[in-house]
Amino acid sequence: MKVKAKLKKGNVVVKILAKSPMAGKEEAEKKKIKVEFITHMTAKVNGKIVWEASTGPFLSKNPYMQFAFNAEKAGAKKGDKVEVDWVDSNGKTAKKSKKIK
Repeated sequence: MKVKAKLKKGNVVVKILAKSPMAGKEEAEKKKIKVEFITHMTAKVNGKIVWEASTGPFLSKNPYMQFAFNAEKAGAKKGDKVEVDWVDSNGKTAKKSKKIK
């Protein structure tokens, strides 16, 4: 997973490139691979949740996501870390953090 976070005009813009096949049951049967897709993603700053998403196999392989949040309301500043984690359909987790530039 790749994460970028940048403070711009009072908002922190976060970009995420997740590595996952995002294969549901039908696609997995066709491609003869294991069913695997991200089910839930969360982003936190200083322990506070700033973004959440529930997903499914409807997203494309290696999905790209982008969101923004108000830095002042979240108590975020340059140098703080944005922590992104996810859970997939098999219960595996992934975690990545990046400093806000």
